[in-house]
Amino acid sequence: MEKFQFHFRGRYLGIAEREGWEFASRTNASNVAVLVPVTDEREIILVEQYRLPVQRRVIELPAGLVGDHEDPNEPVLAAAQRELLEETGFTAERMRELLVCPSTAGMSDEIITFMLAEGLVQSGPGGGDESEDITVHRVPLADACEWLGARGEEGFYIDPKIYAALLWLERLDRGEIPCP
Repeated sequence: MEKFQFHFRGRYLGIAEREGWEFASRTNASNVAVLVPVTDEREIILVEQYRLPVQRRVIELPAGLVGDHEDPNEPVLAAAQRELLEETGFTAERMRELLVCPSTAGMSDEIITFMLAEGLVQSGPGGGDESEDITVHRVPLADACEWLGARGEEGFYIDPKIYAALLWLERLDRGEIPCP
């Protein structure tokens, strides 16, 4: 991939330019692992946290940066396992990649990897690290759309990646291949 020049480089983000197009770029990570955690009881695990850029609490899939800790070459699977435990308190017996894609292709060079996490075991308290204030929600898949709608009416923002996850889970339940 063609290199680019940073116009600004902060601790976590930079503003770069490639062929006249300005975009945001992470300066401290190589990827983002986004988890689709499902319990054996057919619940999706979602997280809620206040997001400063939008000044509101947001309901999201658990996620975290890859390579932002001690190992800049951290594998996505290792980051996914670490973030699942840190944010939700669960560990997964099985994880598999669902999709690798850009998060906002017109604004950022950030790439996200969706990981299906199954065989969940409660192994810790969750809630994030010292810089986070995360509330964990166990939502029955059968009620997820209604639950999300109610949170939206309460003033929460809902991350749209959740709806992609629900579509994938519905297709998997029918024995179909998830949409790539």
